[in-house]
Amino acid sequence: MRSVKGFDEKPFTEAHQHAPVTSVRLHPIKQPAVFNDSTPVPWCPAGRYLSERPVFTLDPLYHAGGYYVQEASSMFLDHLLRQILPGKNELRVLDLCAAPGGKSTLLASLPGEGSLLISNEVIRQRATILEENMVRWGYTNSWVSCNDPRDFARLPGYFDVIVVDAPCSGSGLFRKDSKAIDEWSEGNVVLCSQRQQRILADIWPALKEGGILVYATCSYSPQEDEHILDWLSETFEVKTMACNVPEAWGIVNVSTKRNMSGYRFFPDKVKGEGFFIAALQKTGTAAGLRLPRYRALNDKKVQEQAAYLLQDKPYVFFRTDKDMCNAILPAHETDLQLLKDTLYLRKAGLHLGAPAAKEWLPAHDVALSIERSRSIPTLELSREQALRFMKKEEMSHEGIAKGWYLVTFEGLGLGWVKSLGNRFNNYLPKHWRIRMEIPDTDWA
Repeated sequence: MRSVKGFDEKPFTEAHQHAPVTSVRLHPIKQPAVFNDSTPVPWCPAGRYLSERPVFTLDPLYHAGGYYVQEASSMFLDHLLRQILPGKNELRVLDLCAAPGGKSTLLASLPGEGSLLISNEVIRQRATILEENMVRWGYTNSWVSCNDPRDFARLPGYFDVIVVDAPCSGSGLFRKDSKAIDEWSEGNVVLCSQRQQRILADIWPALKEGGILVYATCSYSPQEDEHILDWLSETFEVKTMACNVPEAWGIVNVSTKRNMSGYRFFPDKVKGEGFFIAALQKTGTAAGLRLPRYRALNDKKVQEQAAYLLQDKPYVFFRTDKDMCNAILPAHETDLQLLKDTLYLRKAGLHLGAPAAKEWLPAHDVALSIERSRSIPTLELSREQALRFMKKEEMSHEGIAKGWYLVTFEGLGLGWVKSLGNRFNNYLPKHWRIRMEIPDTDWA
C-alpha cells in the first residue's frame, strides 16, 4: 500500500485501532422520526452518523424500512450519480452484485418512478436476503433477479446505468471485519482482479451507448482498482466521468496510467471504511434490443379484488406462475414481458397476495410498500407491542371489529393481523420474525 496515492501509514494504522463508524441512511418517503441528534453524512443527504451502535433488531422502525444500516463511504454513490445524472428519469438501472441491498436501496430512491431498477445476486441464499431488504424498502419499480453476469448479455444495450460493486479481496473492511484479514493474500488479490475482469466483460454488452458503468470495490489494491480502470480503457471504448468533490471531505482523487480517474476512501481521512469507486461512460456503439410484441397483461379480476390495497393511480395487475398476484407500474409492462423470458426474476413489482374463498389474503409486501392505500384499516402499536408482533407472539385487543388490519408503528407498516373478535391471527411471515429475546425494560 505504500505506493498507493493518499496512503499515510501511521494515521492509517492508528485508525484501525478504533471501532468502525456506525451509519444509516433514512428512507426519503417513509421519513421516520429517528436519529434526530445524529450528524449528516456530507456526501449523502439521507445519511446519518450515529454516536453509538444501537440494537437495530429491537427497533420497529428498522423492520418497517424506515432506514437502512449502510457503511458511510459506500453512500458516495448517491453524490456521484446525482451529479452525473441530474434529474434523469425513465432509466433502466442494474445493480449487478446487489446483496445485501445497501446500494440497491440507495439506487431505488434516486431516479423517478418511471425508472426501473433490477437488483441482481447470483448466490441464491444471498438473493433471499436481498429480496427481503428490497421488500422492506418498499418500491414497486425495484425488482430482484438471481442470474449469472453472463446472462445479461442477452439484453444488449438495455441498461442506462450498471453498478458493479465487485467481489474483492476486502482490505477496506479490515477494521470492520476481522475475518477479512485472515482471508486476505496477494494471491487472492490476483484472483479477484481476474474475476472482476470476467464480470465486467460479461456485463458490458448490456450497457447502452452513452450509458454509465459504476465500478466499486472495498479493496485498496491497485490491481483491483486503478488497474481495472486501465483494463477497461484498453479493452472497450470508454471514458471516466468526474464529479465535484469538496477537499474537506477527505476523499482522495486518483488517476491511472491511461488517464482514468476514481475516488478512494481511507478510514484515517474520512468518517467511514476503505472504499474505491469510479464512474465510466460507454463511448462505443452498442447493439440494439428488439422489444417483444405482447398481449396486455392486466387481469381485471385481480384488479377488482386487490386494487383497494393500493393508491388511486394506474397499475397493471397480473397473476404469477404460483397463482399469486402482483402489480407493476404501467411504464414497466414492456420490461416485464422482455425480462421474464430472459432472467430469473424473484420479485417483479409488488406482490399483492392471493384470492381466497371469501376474501383477499394480503401479502406482507403491501404492508411495507410506499404504494399502499392510506385508507386501509390500521392498528397502531406501542414499541413493546410492535416487537411482540415481530416475534409472532399472540396478541389480544378488546373492542376491535373483525377483519384485516395493517399493523403500524409510528405510522409505518410492519405487517398484517386478522381480528377474530377477541384475538388476532398474526400473518407476519415466519422467516421475518425476531428471534432475539426482548429485554424487560420501561418501554414508556
